Amino acid sequence: MENIEENIRHASKALKTADALFITAGAGMGVDSGLPDFRGNSGFWKAYPPIAKMGKSFTEMANPVWFDKDPEIAWAFYGHRLNLYRETTPHDGFLKLLELGKSKKYGYFVFTSNVDGQFQKAGFDHALIEECHGSIHHLQCIRPCSHQIWDMGEKSVHVDLEVFKATGELPKCKNCGGLARPNILMFGDWNWIGARSNEQGERLNKWFQGLSDRNANLAIIEMGAGHAVPTVRLQSQRTIRGINSTLIRINPRDFDVPRGAIAIPLGAKEGIDRILC
Repeated sequence: MENIEENIRHASKALKTADALFITAGAGMGVDSGLPDFRGNSGFWKAYPPIAKMGKSFTEMANPVWFDKDPEIAWAFYGHRLNLYRETTPHDGFLKLLELGKSKKYGYFVFTSNVDGQFQKAGFDHALIEECHGSIHHLQCIRPCSHQIWDMGEKSVHVDLEVFKATGELPKCKNCGGLARPNILMFGDWNWIGARSNEQGERLNKWFQGLSDRNANLAIIEMGAGHAVPTVRLQSQRTIRGINSTLIRINPRDFDVPRGAIAIPLGAKEGIDRILC
């Protein structure tokens, strides 16, 4: 790989000269805000010792079967994450990217696999974000009895971490009164309602079309998106094939890039700080 300082200079120039900014982000984006790194079972079990005792992996826990099998455990897992995301303050890198995006002639758009709502919390326009795996801050029926998705609002879930069970009343479907679940795409999930994410994707495609029509120069800055769930990386790479653009990939481990892209082998916040200093 080329010298990192040289790559940082190239990335800085690409971001300064771009007409528009496309921000793509995976789980690594939130680590610098203090959110747990679920990479591998060791990282996941460190964040959730009770699940380590159960011997269950992240893939096994992030499965809708738990809402039927043991809803108190299902909502302990998602309720704890909901509470954690609500308490977390997005790191300064979010704010620097927002400021940069707002300065661009054709603005910005965000594509993220994160369900935590941290971009919205940092002040990004809700209409300019695609959450491809859904949002923990929105609910749907587990059946589902309808295709409706609704905002969870201020409703909270109390979790007893000693026994890893959600206690008290669990979120209910606003239509049938049955159990509700987060509007998140889980593993082995046939009941996820993707309408909200699809609408976000339509807005993104419309933005892309406008950039293409204007022959705009797009900068793509991707952070914390690894190979394990490659949705974000694939979106970044599809975009450079279809639009005049430069990809900047910030990742401390999975920093391999296609020809013409720029690799920055750093964490998200450090990478942003170094490029935008």
